[in-house]
Amino acid sequence: MDFYWWFYILLFIVAFLYASVGHGGASGYLALMALAGFAPAEMRPTALILNLFVSATSFIQYYRGGHFKLRIFWPFILASIPMAFWGGRIDIDDAFYKQLLGILLLVPIIRFIFYPNPSIEELKKASPVFSLGIGAMIGFLSGLIGIGGGILLSPVLLLLKWTDQKQTAAISALFILINSASGLIGQWTKGIQISSGMFLLVVVAFVGGLCGAFLGSLRFDQKVLKYILAAVLMLAAFKLLTGG
Repeated sequence: MDFYWWFYILLFIVAFLYASVGHGGASGYLALMALAGFAPAEMRPTALILNLFVSATSFIQYYRGGHFKLRIFWPFILASIPMAFWGGRIDIDDAFYKQLLGILLLVPIIRFIFYPNPSIEELKKASPVFSLGIGAMIGFLSGLIGIGGGILLSPVLLLLKWTDQKQTAAISALFILINSASGLIGQWTKGIQISSGMFLLVVVAFVGGLCGAFLGSLRFDQKVLKYILAAVLMLAAFKLLTGG
């Protein structure tokens, strides 16, 4: 697959921005690949592999900052691992996959445009039982579509006021890392297609993620990049939902 220069630039921006908020970036990578004409069978594993590198980098930075909360994290991942594996083993119709992905992209679009920096004044106690159910649902969708699930988990944590932004980023990063590995293993058992340019994709995403995770753990104004990413996601969602 031959890529245009814009693909690598946007890949760097996607990895940078997602890592800065503790995400692996799979939804962004999938959006770019949809615009570049990747086949769905190639999109899912490629996004998960890129997720592994970027989310690991992001988690290390936020963990070092002391933001990770194990007691909140473990119920989510306990239920998510087997469901992500199961979802990764399921083959779905290309047309249905594109429609589902297009709908899913609306979540980060809303987050980046309307709720870029949610404020939480007082945290509430997390419910392990509720967390298990949420983790199972997100895990299944993650394996099925080829994402790590952080873009779905983060809004839930912030909406329920269980974690602040930094804690959310730390938990989401490790959730994405483990979830992506589980979903990728599930796909591997069924046979997967890896992009011929994977090495360069990983390098660009890793460098972008490294920069984003470092600056994101500090104070950094990401407003312009968030609007750029939201525009790319909207374009991809439109293409996927309309079949353009």
